[in-house]
Amino acid sequence: MESFFALMHIVMTIITFTRANETVCTLQGQPVYPQLWKDGDIIIGGVFSFHSSWEIRQITYSVTPPPLNCISLNYRDFQYVQSMLFAVEEINNSSTLLPGVSLGYKIYDTCGSMAMAVRVTMALANGHENTSSAGPCTKHAYVQTILGDTTSSACMAMAKTIGPFKLPMISHYATCECLSDKTKYPSFLRTITSDYYQSRALAELVRHFGWTWVGAIRTDDDYGNNGMATFTKMAEQMGICLEYSLPFFRTYPEDKVIRIIEQIKSSTSRVIVGFLVHWDLEVLLHKFVEYNITGYQWVGTEGWISDSVIASMDKHHILQGAVGLAIPKTQVTGLKEFILDIKPLKSSGSVIFTELWEALFQCKYSTKNDSRFTTPCTGKEELSQMQNTFTDMSLMPIFSNVYKGVYAVAHTLHNLLGCKEKCASKKQLDPLTFLTHLQKVRFKTKDGEEVYFDENGEAVAKYEVINWQPSKKKHDEFVTVGLYDASLPVKDCLAVNMDSIVWANNVTKVPVSVCSESCPPGTRKAVKKGKPICCYDCIPCTEGEISNTTDSVTCLRCHQDFWSNLQKDGCVEKETEFLSFEEIMGILLTMISIVGAFITMIIAVIFFKYKNTPIVKANNSELSFLLLFSLMLCFLCSLTFIGRPTEWSCMLRHTAFGITFVLCISCVLGKTVVVLMAFRATIPGSNVMKWFGPPQQRLSVLGFTLIQVLICVLWLTISPPFPFKNLNYIKEKIILECDVGSSIGFWAVLGYIGLLALLCFILAFLARKLPDKFNEAKFITFSMLIFCAVWIAFIPAYVSSPGKFTVAVEIFAILASSFGLLFCIFLPKCYVILLKPEKNSKKHMMGKMASN
Repeated sequence: MESFFALMHIVMTIITFTRANETVCTLQGQPVYPQLWKDGDIIIGGVFSFHSSWEIRQITYSVTPPPLNCISLNYRDFQYVQSMLFAVEEINNSSTLLPGVSLGYKIYDTCGSMAMAVRVTMALANGHENTSSAGPCTKHAYVQTILGDTTSSACMAMAKTIGPFKLPMISHYATCECLSDKTKYPSFLRTITSDYYQSRALAELVRHFGWTWVGAIRTDDDYGNNGMATFTKMAEQMGICLEYSLPFFRTYPEDKVIRIIEQIKSSTSRVIVGFLVHWDLEVLLHKFVEYNITGYQWVGTEGWISDSVIASMDKHHILQGAVGLAIPKTQVTGLKEFILDIKPLKSSGSVIFTELWEALFQCKYSTKNDSRFTTPCTGKEELSQMQNTFTDMSLMPIFSNVYKGVYAVAHTLHNLLGCKEKCASKKQLDPLTFLTHLQKVRFKTKDGEEVYFDENGEAVAKYEVINWQPSKKKHDEFVTVGLYDASLPVKDCLAVNMDSIVWANNVTKVPVSVCSESCPPGTRKAVKKGKPICCYDCIPCTEGEISNTTDSVTCLRCHQDFWSNLQKDGCVEKETEFLSFEEIMGILLTMISIVGAFITMIIAVIFFKYKNTPIVKANNSELSFLLLFSLMLCFLCSLTFIGRPTEWSCMLRHTAFGITFVLCISCVLGKTVVVLMAFRATIPGSNVMKWFGPPQQRLSVLGFTLIQVLICVLWLTISPPFPFKNLNYIKEKIILECDVGSSIGFWAVLGYIGLLALLCFILAFLARKLPDKFNEAKFITFSMLIFCAVWIAFIPAYVSSPGKFTVAVEIFAILASSFGLLFCIFLPKCYVILLKPEKNSKKHMMGKMASN
């Protein structure tokens, strides 16, 4: 590395020494000369493509290549040149703008070659004469400003060349976004909008028409590649997918073009975005005709959408119905007439004038050595009798851009030269000073249009939306159907009159170009694996989720109190479920409860009527009536479990159930103890009955019941039951139920009931073999078996039953155990009282007892 730097130091020393000893600045290579020129106090340079191509020659690399032989006159650039000359003539003839200062020009031909564009740019910057100098070869730029070129690629090469020297350059048609980078192109300005805005506007236009699946073809140069890159980025942000994006250049070989054709034919998209220059589209049109590429909806850029040459070539209506963006129409008074008057060109450049005249009128000034033209030129031919590209004024907005570029230079000079009635100086300004003021210039044209450059040295973005519509003329008519204005808010930038658009193939509706059909409400988009985001399946929303918009990417979950409808496009209030008095199960359980209470009352009436009979007296009538009362309460408390749960009903149902059942079991327990004590009292010397007489029986029932009351009070105080919405068991329903609050309190109530029932069962089981007539123990034992069986079965059924069936199971357990007690204890006695009255006597009972 050190040896490399040493070598470079030696080389630089030699170069410095050589330059220091030079006295003449010598031009390297062959000089290039302008096609058109005019002297003036201040010179403006022009770079245009008078020719669109050049002859291809074999290069041997053994001799210096000859100069380019340019071919194929480019009428469009002649029109741009005429626009420049028109502006110069107007300014020179003006008494208010640059008075006393004349503008001259030197205009070069690039032949469509970037290499030539750079070469002529250097010629404009340096001149082409040898200069004597005692010092380094440095001097001011040869021209004040350079106007041109038409293409973005040429402008990039030119701007990079003169950028370090701060020599201003103004383009009328180079739209590549890349040229907005002031670090690379510090002296570049343009009177046209950057493709950044055009690409964004194109994406907005495509989205406006609902096209989410499109193809794209671009010119394979800086204009097309950069513009398409921006369009692709914007399109992705707007949910638009490109099925393909194909580069094309007019010099592509046949096999490459065929691959492009095959790609288009095999595609499913019906819209093609053409980010092309007109030269490339001309070539493509011939290929589309050859391979029958028709029926597509085209979207175009300003590079071709308003080009009448392209429209004239489209004999097979391949582009009919195309929509795209064009520079807004403008008028420059007198410019059209000046462009069509080409005779003054002869004084600026006779060679190029002669070539243009011969090409326009298909004649020859001298036909001796050229057999192509048989008609001699007279010089009196009139353009008014011709109709070709040169006479077409459809690109007047671009002509106006050239015109505005010249006037921007003139107004900047006017300000810097201190011009009033007369300019204080006629000297050319240094490039940096001029560039700084040129970027800030602001003026109005004679037709009232305001001209200025933004912070990137560009014109303000405005486009017309153009539609190709059938016409009786030689080509489709360019109809303005909308406007895009980047200075407006984003939502208001684009305005399109949909009713005035004629679509491709003369269809009446907007063509459809989507990879997948829109997903209706109730579904969501799911991207297909390995496909762009525009290719998706429509997946129905799951239960409880909805989508109420078309092409929704997600389904929204309904609020917990709502559920999705059948179409999954709206949330409806969930159905609430609880055991109500109106449904069949609720009605049946209510009827059974009332029947049970009614039977209990009937039995109580029977016992009251026959309260003095032996069988009633023998079975402790006081406890019997209390037991019947508690059973009636048990039947009735089941009704508190039916109906919409409320705060009070939830507390009442569990506490009422617990207390009434304890009262009931306490009575049964008392009756069982009475039976045992009664037969113990028959043993000689036993006085146990005085310890368990009626007062003790009442106190035992009261004591057992108070314990349950205390448990319930603690339960209700610490964590009482409360109404609860169960949203998890059945997702589409709200189950209204009573949460027990404290599980300990709930199971303590049930456990206490179970403990008393177990104790009662054991005592009744021990008394089962006592004499029949006075023995209720067998019936109590059987009733307790039913009671315990019901409540043991209740536990798993209660835990596993869903929704309102949980409540139904609890009611069923209450009713079943109540009926078991009622029937097992009281039904046999009613049978004797009502159907066997002869057995309801003291004599019969004593006789039976004696026999036992």
